[in-house]
Amino acid sequence: MANLPSPEPDQIQLGPAEAERRLVLLHGWGADADDLLDLAELLVDPQVNVVALRAPHPHPYGSGRQWYDLQPIDWEQLPAARTALRRRLEQLGASVPLQRTVLLGFSQGGAMALDAGSGLPLAGLVACSGYPHPDWRPQPPLCPVLLSHGEQDPVVPFEASLELQRLLEAAGQPAELLAFAGGHTIDDGALPAIRRFVQACMGAPDPRV
Repeated sequence: MANLPSPEPDQIQLGPAEAERRLVLLHGWGADADDLLDLAELLVDPQVNVVALRAPHPHPYGSGRQWYDLQPIDWEQLPAARTALRRRLEQLGASVPLQRTVLLGFSQGGAMALDAGSGLPLAGLVACSGYPHPDWRPQPPLCPVLLSHGEQDPVVPFEASLELQRLLEAAGQPAELLAFAGGHTIDDGALPAIRRFVQACMGAPDPRV
């Protein structure tokens, strides 16, 4: 995939400017928009537009960005962060409909994906090593959700994704949880299943299957 000139400093785009399907990536705490770009060629085909969004706030301990403060946690920043991200997703929906967009986030980005994406007519959601925000409940319309989490994660406990799965199922949206023996990462062994999920949500046959 070739880099496209991005008109916005808060995002990086890969793939064709005019596309029928899109993958949106949300990085974790302390990373930046380019952190998950290597996933693009592993999860989608070259004709899919990929947008990696940059979190709005600088990380307090050096380089990188954050969606809201985590050390210490400042939940008062969350409503504005949620609203701003949802607005960005809706703006992206003007060029590629959200119904053909899959949103994937890692860690803090996974929590933001589930929170801001809940209630939007997305094709699908992937949350890797994510967690539920306080009092979060899935809002309709509910889209397919895939969770991935390391059972030995020292940063975000594995139980956080178990709670996400419980909340989603209680709202009527079963979610598969890809558990793996590892830490705070996106496991290579989970990538084929994540790719199949993304392709299925986009309604695109996977030529690798």
